[in-house]
Amino acid sequence: MDRLTALNVFRQAVELGSFAAASRRLRMSPAAISKNVGELEAHLGVRLLNRTTRHMSLTEAGSLYYEQIVGVLDDLESADSSLSPLQQVPKGTLRISAPTSLTLLTPLSKTMAKFLDRYPKVLVDLRLEDRRVNLVEEGFDLAIRAMDSLGDSSLVSRKIMTTPHVLCGAPSYLERFGAPEEPSDLRRHNCVQFTLSGHPDEWVFHRDDRAVRVPIAGRYKVSSSMAVRDALCAGFGLSLIPQIYVQEEIESGRLRTVLDGWSAVELSVYAVYPSRRHVVPKVHAFVDFVVGELGQGAVQD
Repeated sequence: MDRLTALNVFRQAVELGSFAAASRRLRMSPAAISKNVGELEAHLGVRLLNRTTRHMSLTEAGSLYYEQIVGVLDDLESADSSLSPLQQVPKGTLRISAPTSLTLLTPLSKTMAKFLDRYPKVLVDLRLEDRRVNLVEEGFDLAIRAMDSLGDSSLVSRKIMTTPHVLCGAPSYLERFGAPEEPSDLRRHNCVQFTLSGHPDEWVFHRDDRAVRVPIAGRYKVSSSMAVRDALCAGFGLSLIPQIYVQEEIESGRLRTVLDGWSAVELSVYAVYPSRRHVVPKVHAFVDFVVGELGQGAVQD
């Protein structure tokens, strides 16, 4: 038995809640995970985990042992980092999750080649998908997320950039149905709804010290901002969309903004990663790079 490996397998199984999740995180087979835990229990002479086909829980001995080994494993990692200069060089595979629209409609995608050129020992595995992944269970090093406000306090986040939303539609739609003069006018308009927003059924507008919340509805709900943009350009309705996604269409006249005297929510883009005592250099390097390339580096913890 490789005791250090067994200890790390046990820790990951406890923190992730299952052997399957530990298998994905450590990139080991489920059989290897089970074997390491079994050998550790045999070495100690106690059962550490109660496990069935559907459930896993710590025994009393397992709970006590887990509390003892976590600090030891963290200290070993710290010692390795402090003694090996090579650990300070960004290297290895960097697994990133990012929204498709955000990546393709902002300069984010174009920064990847520059990042790889600067750090030749790093490999990037960028997964574009319009869903919120579980970073730990699915083995991602970090995620790029766009949100109105931070949700999960267990994650460390770094703000990359901020862009305002604009309310807009095609000239053809505005000619047929008129432009809203007040936020409340949106109740009679066909609003294209972005379902992954934190507010798909309600838009909020501000002017001076006044905030107006408007329930909105429409015939088209979609989980892609690119699809929202296409619907707007086709004259289907109005929508609240990050300005950076439609800047070219606004400048060309294909879309027109409305309610310009009101401000709407801002889209904040963050790099998020699990809160750990030690963050590997490849993660730090990437976050620092995109903040420098794209803009605003306010730190949020």
